[in-house]
Order: sequence, then C-alpha cells, then structure tokens
Amino acid sequence: MNNSIKIGNRLIGKAHQPFVIAEMSGNHNQSLDRALAIVEAAAKAGAHAVKLQTYTADTMTIEADKGRDALQGLFYIDDPKSLWKGRSLYELYKEAYTPWEWHGPIFKRCRELDIIGFSTPFDETAVDFLEGLSVPAYKIASFENNHLPLIKKAAATGKPLIISTGMATVAELDEAVLTARKAGCKDIILLKCTSAYPSVPDDTNLKTIRHLKKLFDVEAGLSDHTLGVGVAAAAVALGATVIEKHFTLSRADHGVDSVFSMEPDELKLLVDETKKAWLALGKVSYGPTERERASLRFRRSVYVVKDVAMGGKFTTENTRIIRPGDGLSPKYYDVIIGKTASRHIKKGTPMNWEMVL
Repeated sequence: MNNSIKIGNRLIGKAHQPFVIAEMSGNHNQSLDRALAIVEAAAKAGAHAVKLQTYTADTMTIEADKGRDALQGLFYIDDPKSLWKGRSLYELYKEAYTPWEWHGPIFKRCRELDIIGFSTPFDETAVDFLEGLSVPAYKIASFENNHLPLIKKAAATGKPLIISTGMATVAELDEAVLTARKAGCKDIILLKCTSAYPSVPDDTNLKTIRHLKKLFDVEAGLSDHTLGVGVAAAAVALGATVIEKHFTLSRADHGVDSVFSMEPDELKLLVDETKKAWLALGKVSYGPTERERASLRFRRSVYVVKDVAMGGKFTTENTRIIRPGDGLSPKYYDVIIGKTASRHIKKGTPMNWEMVL
C-alpha cells in the first residue's frame, strides 16, 4: 500500500509521523469531568487521537447468576494472572463502560482541542449510535476481530477501519479483512496486539508488523500493552504507522486499566520518541550527509611529524597517520614510506604528492 489513509485531518502512512492514539477505555473512573481532563491531557501531550469504547454491560454479556454461574465459572474471569481475576464480566463492563450520553461532550472537547475523537464499537447498535456523532473512523478490538457481522457493519460506513489482531490466526484475519473489503471499506489498518494486560516485550513479536503489511496490503501498527515506550519506538522502526496506548491521568487514581496505562509525561515521551524513530528511518544513504561534511576534516590523514630535509626519506618515524584530515588519505601511507622528499618539510605539515619525488 502506497497511498496514505486519512482520518480526520491526519494522514497515516510511511511518509507521515506515526499516528498516536490515546485509548481512554475505563480510565475516566465514571467521571465525565475526568474524561474531559483526559482529552485535554492527551492533546497537551501531542497525541493525535483519543479513542473511546462504546458498549454497555448488557450489549457485552448477561448478568451472571451468582450461585450457579460462579460455581461453574461462567461469565467470570478465572485466569489467576488476570488483573480482574474473580470479577464477573457484567460487573467489570458496568464499571468500565463510557456512558453513551458522554460521547457527544467528549468528541466536542476533542474538536475544540484539534485532536481526533473516535471509538471502538462492540456491537452493531454502537455503530449506529457513533454514525449519529459523525466519527471519522472505527476501531475493532482484538476480542471482536472474529465478530464478522460487526466488522461488516462498521466497514459498510466506508470509513477507515482499524483492527487489532490479538489472538487471531492468519485465517481469522483473512476473514476479517475480506469481510471489511467486501462491505466497502478501502482503508484498513491492522494493529499487532498481544491481548495480555500488561504484556511483556518478549511476547510482542514486532516482526509480525512487516508481515501484516505485506500479506494483507494494509497499513499496520501496534496496539501496545507493554510498559514504557521502547516497544513502540521499535515498532516504528519496523514499519508501524499507528501506535495505540491506554492513557490515564494518574495510575495512582486506579481504574480498570490503570496498571498498564500511560501517564501524561509518558504519553508526551511516546509521541516524541516515535517521531524520532520515524525521522531516523530516512532512506538508504551512504557517504557524508550535509551535516557530516564539516566533520570530514577531522578524519585521519598523512602528516609529517618530524622535520624532513630535502632529499631525505619518509619513514615511520617522521610520517604518521593522524588527525585532522588535510593530508593525503591513509591508504597512501605505505606508498609514501621510503620515498624521497622533494623539499624541506617542517613538522606538522599535511602530506601532498608535490612533496614526494
């Protein structure tokens, strides 16, 4: 894919700075004021977009029967390593969801601060709702990348579609991409994602990013749940054009996603470092750059380091390879040794061929 994808007022592609998405998720802690403050902090940090999640507990699952379902493990998180171990899915989503009536004010604040606001719909009704708010793009979460009816619904809007790839096999991703394209979506971005919270660098497999781009002919990026910015910067070096990270005002305030979310100073660092990584890619280049030309003088070259009389011989005692680079190239040193001086040469003189008989 050589053409850029446009989301809002931003272009996404290899010719453009990585598109950084601050994922709010449930870090608003059920406070609209806090949600608006998160938007403000993301804009100040230089993020290009703030993303919400659009669902309710009832559109995600059903309320568990605390007796039977708890005993059977149904509708409960039983992974001993999970941040949410022992929680019922319904209760967790009820705590984390963003009230739908907040979306309008949040997107309004985004527009005021010139930061793009959009969302992840988790079912078809959420797409209908978000269409009413004129969002510029849609994101499909990793846990929904096998939800082909949802992908078809979002793709049919014709807007850019970002799909996280967590847990999906190549066959499942092929189905998702094919479904999106058949529904009319031309602009697809796949995000390499590890659906562990937090995830670790050695489980991230960033080399997949290049493979995704080539295999599906799409833009590709990273939905990153590791701590810090190192993995994201490395992803840019491997071709990522989109970086998504969870964002909070302060991890100390807690919240369902706070443990693996970035704080404002970290988000600013992410924006800065991913931009540096992108700028550093440059092009295939050899020889001195314009900024290096002034440094050429401080390479080594051949100098006379002791006075040499006319007719005297150049030896390893009176001739050396030193800095700066005003004399003959070091590659001629062996040629010069043993040759005769054409004139008297003072110590500290850079060698040239006129000095040699």
